[in-house]
Amino acid sequence: MNTKNLISIQKICTNYKVPVSFFKALHDYELVEITIKNNDVYLKSTELHDIEKMMRLHYDLDINLEGIDVIYNLLNQVETLQAEILALKNKLRSY
Repeated sequence: MNTKNLISIQKICTNYKVPVSFFKALHDYELVEITIKNNDVYLKSTELHDIEKMMRLHYDLDINLEGIDVIYNLLNQVETLQAEILALKNKLRSY
């Protein structure tokens, strides 16, 4: 079992005082990817930064999970458009 790049949801819940149901709900909205190994539930450690943002949005700003889903979809679209703009600028510089 290789859990090198995984972090236990139970540890996150203990450290941040967040219920496990929050992560299950994020998984239902396909905002995080859950991995199950030996009856333990894990998240990719690379997702921790985004998860912290989602926790702040939900618990500090009282944004529901549907709102978080919309926000992250829009942020992904913005990142895609920014990458496309950068590629087009680089293409124009070559002319």
